[in-house]
Amino acid sequence: MDDLQEIRLSGNTIGVEAGEALASALKSRSTLKVAALSDIFTGRLLNEIPLALKSLCDAFECTALEELDLSDNAFGPAGAEPLIDFLSNTKTLRILRLNNNGLGIGGGTMIAKALQANADKARAENRASSLHTIICGRNRLEDASSKALATAFASHGTLRVVRMPQNGIRPEGIKTIVEGLAKCEHLEHLDLQDNTFTAKGSQALAEALENWPKLTILNVGDCLLGKNGGIALANALEKGTNTRLTNLHLQYNEITAPAIVTLASAIKQHLKDLILLELNGNRFVADEMEALLIQEALAEWEHEDALDELDDMEELDSDEEEEEEEEEDELVAAADEEEAKEPVSKEQDKEEEDDLVKQLDKTHI
Repeated sequence: MDDLQEIRLSGNTIGVEAGEALASALKSRSTLKVAALSDIFTGRLLNEIPLALKSLCDAFECTALEELDLSDNAFGPAGAEPLIDFLSNTKTLRILRLNNNGLGIGGGTMIAKALQANADKARAENRASSLHTIICGRNRLEDASSKALATAFASHGTLRVVRMPQNGIRPEGIKTIVEGLAKCEHLEHLDLQDNTFTAKGSQALAEALENWPKLTILNVGDCLLGKNGGIALANALEKGTNTRLTNLHLQYNEITAPAIVTLASAIKQHLKDLILLELNGNRFVADEMEALLIQEALAEWEHEDALDELDDMEELDSDEEEEEEEEEDELVAAADEEEAKEPVSKEQDKEEEDDLVKQLDKTHI
């Protein structure tokens, strides 16, 4: 066990005493590189989890950990605080997975500030950041955490994979985050599925695309790009900067025919490696010219099977086709209505989150 490199404890339930015992054993394992700890607090009280997590993270500071997975642990914003020291000080972490933790605005901001502190230390020591992958979906991060996250992303110019689906982020927050990510010239995979873009967020994304020549996967499905947002994105792709794209997810975005025509042109000219294109649920007719142009463009590169089934297209009547794109506030309101149908956090969690936000400026990071 002297050369232990991975621990995988997902699906167990770890209390305070077990966490302390495990941490004691791990402190001497300087070779540890991977800690897969998703879903390890099932049935534990909320006040137990931070203590166990703090013990583990303190132990990780004694290792050369490269990958940390704490996904599917519903520790909420209180679970972010025990991560601060480790995330601020690690020189080896490459992959951080915090998916479905219920971090909220307070927890997301804490994580962002810790990552910012890490980048500042790397800069002060004249070394590159080791971090290249951040997965932080389904965490209710919303707009209020976007500034801190964007600043942290920009500081870690080494980022190659950023996945933040289903976070309730609205157009202004999307714009802020994308502008931060524009500083990450090595970005290969961006997933912002099921947040709300509208024209404002889409334009920011379109402008950022030129900074990501290595981008291979772009997922902005279910993001309400709208008519003008779809056009802005298609125009950006037609410029030919993102020739390495292999997967493009644009489903259920209210994209209309003009954007599809431009997208077909972009594919035909530049996207020879595109092997998956999702366009279902948009506002064009599946068996008319626009879809045929897409199919012909894909066939140009022998990728006829790349397009998904267009079997759930949104229909427009003649009056709607003549109207301009809906106002952004109407689109955002529609997204809010959909989100309201999902379970919401308890009032106790909200109060706790607010308290943690107020304490952020008092922390040492």
